[in-house]
Amino acid sequence: MRKTRSQTARTQAENAATSNIAGQQSSSSAVSALSTFDTSKYKECEQMVQMLRVVELQKILSFLNISFAGRKTDLQARILSFLRTNLELLAPKVQEVYAQSVQEQSPTLQYLDPTRMYSHMQLPPAVQPNSVVGSLVGGGPGGQVPGAQIPVVGGAPFLHAHSINSQLPIHPDVRLKKLAFYDVLGTLIKPSTLVPRNTQRVQEVPFYFTLTPQQATEIASNRDIRNSSKVEHAIQVQLRFCLVETSCEQEDCFPPNVNVKVNNKLCQLPNVIPTNRPNVEPKRPPRPVNVTSNVKLSPTVTNTIMVQWCPDYTRSYCLAVYLVKKLTSAQLLQRMKTKGVKPADYTRGLIKEKLTEDADCEIATTMLKVSLNCPLGKMKMLLPCRASTCSHLQCFDASLYLQMNERKPTWNCPVCDKPAIYDNLVIDGYFQEVLGSSLLKSDDTEIQLHQDGSWSTPGLRSEAQVLDTPSKSVQKVEVISDDIELITDEAKPVKSDLAGIPDDQPTSTSNSETVDLTLSDSDDDMPLAKRRPPAKQAIASSTSNGSGQRAYTPAQQPQQSEDKDELKEAAKDKDSSVIDLLDSP
Repeated sequence: MRKTRSQTARTQAENAATSNIAGQQSSSSAVSALSTFDTSKYKECEQMVQMLRVVELQKILSFLNISFAGRKTDLQARILSFLRTNLELLAPKVQEVYAQSVQEQSPTLQYLDPTRMYSHMQLPPAVQPNSVVGSLVGGGPGGQVPGAQIPVVGGAPFLHAHSINSQLPIHPDVRLKKLAFYDVLGTLIKPSTLVPRNTQRVQEVPFYFTLTPQQATEIASNRDIRNSSKVEHAIQVQLRFCLVETSCEQEDCFPPNVNVKVNNKLCQLPNVIPTNRPNVEPKRPPRPVNVTSNVKLSPTVTNTIMVQWCPDYTRSYCLAVYLVKKLTSAQLLQRMKTKGVKPADYTRGLIKEKLTEDADCEIATTMLKVSLNCPLGKMKMLLPCRASTCSHLQCFDASLYLQMNERKPTWNCPVCDKPAIYDNLVIDGYFQEVLGSSLLKSDDTEIQLHQDGSWSTPGLRSEAQVLDTPSKSVQKVEVISDDIELITDEAKPVKSDLAGIPDDQPTSTSNSETVDLTLSDSDDDMPLAKRRPPAKQAIASSTSNGSGQRAYTPAQQPQQSEDKDELKEAAKDKDSSVIDLLDSP
């Protein structure tokens, strides 16, 4: 009896221990399963939070009654911190906001009921509509739905616009804009479309290329290793992104949130341009990416480019890789000189066209002022140039313009701010002649352009100082009354009478002088005898030589020969007769 009781107690103890062990194993397995589920769910929510915009992050924080002031990274950190402690509470809200974000970015996106969508299909037990469903490509072998999986958000799956991306060509006929400072030596990867492979927010696609022995040798032999910290390559492997648009040449354009790795090494992309506009994704400057330092210079090794980006369902992007040779501003300047100079007659024709009087216009432009200083360096131009697409005559210095674009390529005209690419730049022969003219002083920084295509410096308005202008006959005009009655007197006979006078002697008349003998109202009341002396005094004061010196009276002049005295008396008699004629009623 005692033996039986002891055996029974032992058996009960063994059973209890066994049940405890089983309970511990089941509880530990349940805890581990719960822990695995929570981790995967947290990672999924974390990835969604990273892809949300600021306004969407603020919506989640408002739901939690948490302050949503601060930068985007601060908002993300607050949400992730709350997710770690309250995952079950916040996860549905994060999924809801993320689904709304995807729907806003894709107008064709619709929420579908999986039970109604797959009611006509026989799904295997492993695939349930309320958990994870396949993409809507069609039924595969065995009734399964092939393709990527779509996570369920709020009881219904959200779909990406795969139909749009699937219709894009793998290698579109895209033409990228030519870069002036790079000569393309070869194409390593033709323009290839970035096609999403699944329905995840962040996509990752690999590209591959291999260098030929000649290409690897050119890259290795054309590099500057004087600076060990940063090796400069004259021959580069260049990566470019652009939009899939075949209607015109495309400039560089980076996809949203793009990251590039070449052979598992992160590439340095142009810094993001900061923006203060709400709900606007920051952009990067449109520049190519030099990935030469990450490329394996071996013809037997395949190089891998891994591109990670967030698809934009309104636009598609493509990638291209080229082997290029980097040029300097001095080399481009030499190419401009080799191309030739725009003839001066072409610019002269533009000047005449701009200054031609328009019959319909009441205000006519008779002169243009052009600066000889470069608008970039504020110094006198050495090699004047301008874009053939610009309508203005003002030029800028070619060397300074190329150096500026070598540092920061904008290719905008410094005069009118319109596009002025390198291929459209021309050296102006007209302004090159002006700058090289011996008639231009060193301190002259501005010229005036005239209707006949000639030029002059400011302040020198007389006919003798206008360059390249045909001379015109000048007549002597005398205004005698308020009636604006003009009497012209040709100066040629007087000049012939005075031909015998030496050049060093002062003359009594001047061909280019104009005498104003307008009679005022007060002079009309005076007798004719009293009005004659001022007239003679005016004649005496107006008789001067061409250099502006006062003419001598007969009493002050030195003794001359009788022939010269007779010529002078004849000239004075002629002037007196003119005055008598004017003063006569």
